[in-house]
Amino acid sequence: MKILVTGSKGFVGKNLVAELKNKGFTEIYEFSRQTDIESLEEYTKDCDFVFHLAGVNRPKEEQEFMEGNFGLTEQLIGLLKKSGNKAPILITSSIQAEKDNPYGKSKKAGEELLFNYSKENDIKVHVYRLPNIFGKWSKPNYNTVVATYCHNIARGLDIQINNPESELTLCYIDDVIEEFLRALDGNPTVNDNFCIVPLVYNIKLGELAKTLISFKESRKNLSIPNMEDPLNKKLYSTYLSFLPERDFSYDLKMNCDQRGSFTEFIRTSERGQVSINVSKPGITKGNHWHHTKNEKFLVVSGEGLIRFRKIDSDEIIEYRVGGERLQVVDIPVGYTHSIVNVGDIDLVTVMWVNECFDPNRPDTYFLEV
Repeated sequence: MKILVTGSKGFVGKNLVAELKNKGFTEIYEFSRQTDIESLEEYTKDCDFVFHLAGVNRPKEEQEFMEGNFGLTEQLIGLLKKSGNKAPILITSSIQAEKDNPYGKSKKAGEELLFNYSKENDIKVHVYRLPNIFGKWSKPNYNTVVATYCHNIARGLDIQINNPESELTLCYIDDVIEEFLRALDGNPTVNDNFCIVPLVYNIKLGELAKTLISFKESRKNLSIPNMEDPLNKKLYSTYLSFLPERDFSYDLKMNCDQRGSFTEFIRTSERGQVSINVSKPGITKGNHWHHTKNEKFLVVSGEGLIRFRKIDSDEIIEYRVGGERLQVVDIPVGYTHSIVNVGDIDLVTVMWVNECFDPNRPDTYFLEV
C-alpha cells in the first residue's frame, strides 16, 4: 500500500510513521509544513489510504484555525477529486469540535466537509474526535498538559495547576496508533458517526501533577511506580521520554567499608527491594536469619559460597556460585545464612528481598552459620 500521512512531522504523525515502518510499510508519502503543495498533488494521485493528521491548534492569529484545519482539508479533498482517487481518509479531529470556540469550530468544519465528501462520492472516511493525547515526542506548551508537566518537572521548573479538581480525559499515543492501524485494515472502532480510540483514562489535574512529581522523586527514594496500573505505566514512560539527555543517569548511595559495599537499587511497596552487594576476596557477609523476610541471591561476578544452617540444627548446607553460571539461590526463613567470597576478585551479588528494610522492624537476627 501507498500511504499518505499529512502532518507527518507532528506528534501523532511521527509516531504513526515510525509504527508503519515497523509494520513493514515502505511506500509512505510524508507531507508536513516543509513539503511543497506540488508534492501533495503528486501523492494524492496514487495513494491507497490517507491519514490526514495535519492541523493547527496554537496559531498566532485566530484565522489560522480555519486555514489550517478547514482549508487544508478542503485542498486535500480537491486534489483527490482532481486525480479521481477514492482512497479512504482518516482524519484527526478533537473533542473540542463540540464546543463553540475558534479551534472547535474549525475542527467541526473540517469534519462536515469530509462527511459531505464521503456521502457525495461514496468514499470511506474515519473521523476521530480525539481527547488529550500524551506520549513520547509530544511538545510542551503545545500538545498537552502532560507534555508540559513532564518537561517542567524533569527540569525542576514550576508547573501551573489552575484547578486541581479539573478532570482530564487522556489517551495514550500507542493506543491511538493501534486504533489507526485497525482503521487501515478496515476495522475501526465506531461510535455513532465517529470513530473512537476505545481505551481512555480519566484523571484529575492535581492527581496528574502529584503522579508526575512522584516519578521525579523516585530517583531519590528508589521507588518504582505501580506498573499494574496501565495509566501509571504509560505516564511513567512518557515522563522518562522528557528527561534531559544529560540527566539520563543518577547516582546511588553506596554504603562502603573495608569489606566492600552495599547499595540499594530499587524499592517497591508491594514487591520488596533490590540491592547490589560487593564483597572483597575472603570476606564473609551475613551470618543472620529472618522470621518472615526472604531473599534471592544472584552472583553475577566472582566466586562465592552461600552457606545455610537451620537455627536448631548443626548441619551446614553449602552452595557454590559464580558469575560464569548464573544461578538464583533462595534464602528461606528460619535458616541463618552467609555468603563468602572464595575467589580472587570482588564478588558481586544481586540481592532481592521481599520487603523493604524497616529500621523499626528489621527482622534480622545475628547467628553464625
